[in-house]
Amino acid sequence: MNHDLQTLITVTASLFLGSIADYAQTGKPAPAKKTSAWVQGHTPDGQPDLQGTWTNASNVPFERPTELGAKEFFTEQERAEYEKRAVNGFIGDRVKLPDAHYDESQFGLDPSQSKFARNLRTSLIIGATGKIPPFTPEAQARLAAKAAKAKGHEFDGPENRSLGERCIMWPQEGPPMLPVVYNNNLEIVQGPGYVAIMQEMIHDTRIIPLDGRPHLSPDVRLWRGDSRGHWEGNTLVVDTTNFTDKTAFRGSTENLHVIERFTRTGPDAITYEFTVEDSATWVKPWTAQLVMGPASGQIYEYACHEANLALANSLSAARAVEKASSEAKK
Repeated sequence: MNHDLQTLITVTASLFLGSIADYAQTGKPAPAKKTSAWVQGHTPDGQPDLQGTWTNASNVPFERPTELGAKEFFTEQERAEYEKRAVNGFIGDRVKLPDAHYDESQFGLDPSQSKFARNLRTSLIIGATGKIPPFTPEAQARLAAKAAKAKGHEFDGPENRSLGERCIMWPQEGPPMLPVVYNNNLEIVQGPGYVAIMQEMIHDTRIIPLDGRPHLSPDVRLWRGDSRGHWEGNTLVVDTTNFTDKTAFRGSTENLHVIERFTRTGPDAITYEFTVEDSATWVKPWTAQLVMGPASGQIYEYACHEANLALANSLSAARAVEKASSEAKK
């Protein structure tokens, strides 16, 4: 067996076997007693304990609703009153969807079925505006050229469809990790020198080394970038670079740089904050923050292509239209 491959298998196996043993010893933290303050627990090797199954589902809009201006936080009463005027418990600028003749609750898409960690923010993006900064002129030109090139070729082949539709990756998987309509669960497992994050969506696992090793060579580019972690007190800081130009998080280039911060703030809460920067895309870096709460139950298999006929049907329909157009011309 190739030596590098054998080393990778050995390290991965030891990480997960060691993590399982550590997790069995530490278990999930017991709910804090009302009579005592919560104390940050640690794994057997001394890491602040982030382990468990969590959800980053959120009813806080990504960008702040325009009507709220510079208001960054609600009071409890303001939040409750605002939600009464919102759609399905969500706040923010929403696009009206076409009428769908099926029961969303059957597919886990009904927001009223979700449980959200307490969060009084008016937007996930923090700061005075609560909005993503403007694109640079370079980015505007680049994205306009990309859209023009794709116009009329959207269904030429599978490579013209989105990464999510092709089951390669979902943009919300990250990094940075963002909530979506469903499949917002993730599991954090820790072992000596590593943290692993397995996400429900697509079922990818990010293994983050904590030993201070440098990033990969700039010549090596990965769909989800190259992550390196370290601890700052009780906060796990994860630095990710080496993205591909095809990942294109919200229009970014391969120079995207993401810094994530995970801080356990109680037995049932992790504050997750990330900052993204790409000088070729946005006029300045921007930061977002959300609260992750405990997920109910385990994470089940996510089989992206199982019974998924969308990609095949879209392409076959396009070929049928082309054939009909060609015959009509004859």
